Amino acid sequence: MKTRDKIVQASLALFNEHGERNITTNHIAAHLGISPGNLYYHFRNKEDIIRSIFSQYEEHLASGFQPYRDQPVTVELLMGYFDAMFYVMWQFRFMYANLADILSRDEELKRRYLTAQQQVLSRCSHVLSQLRQDGYLAIDADKVTELADTIKMIVSFWISYQLTQSDMESIAKHTLYEGLLRVLMIFRGYATPLSEEAFVRLEQHYRPLACV
Repeated sequence: MKTRDKIVQASLALFNEHGERNITTNHIAAHLGISPGNLYYHFRNKEDIIRSIFSQYEEHLASGFQPYRDQPVTVELLMGYFDAMFYVMWQFRFMYANLADILSRDEELKRRYLTAQQQVLSRCSHVLSQLRQDGYLAIDADKVTELADTIKMIVSFWISYQLTQSDMESIAKHTLYEGLLRVLMIFRGYATPLSEEAFVRLEQHYRPLACV
């Protein structure tokens, strides 16, 4: 693995474990056993590293929430979307935990974030429209984008909400699965006779993962 990639990988792990605000470039260099000068050869500062991590975030958003095409709706298909949602939340949890602060320090990153989120909203709206057309959601067509935006809001702020509602210092996987169950609860509010069994099976799958 190239040094640049090692720096990005180590930074992501350290940010997630200790919080981005608590980690400096010197911490990252020491963790990797390289000099600060070697790190600065690849990245100008910590914000530059965060932008590279954000590129991975953009890639996962783009690949994980594509509309399905020419395939039947199954529990496995729906689970794929929920698993992609969990992966992004867990893999980049440091960002969700401190989103407003991170974006306030970097105008370029904020522009990229807003663009990425608009694309996510468009793709999620498309997926929900397909589920509506396939008889899996009972919702008016003009409310689909609002539903997608509500789900996106829960995903975006679930981690920061949990951190402010308790004395926990870091987020655990089971807490993220609790967030998925909240999203699933919203879906069940729009379930049809065709989709009710699928949503029940999804809940049965994720409920044990949300238990400590």
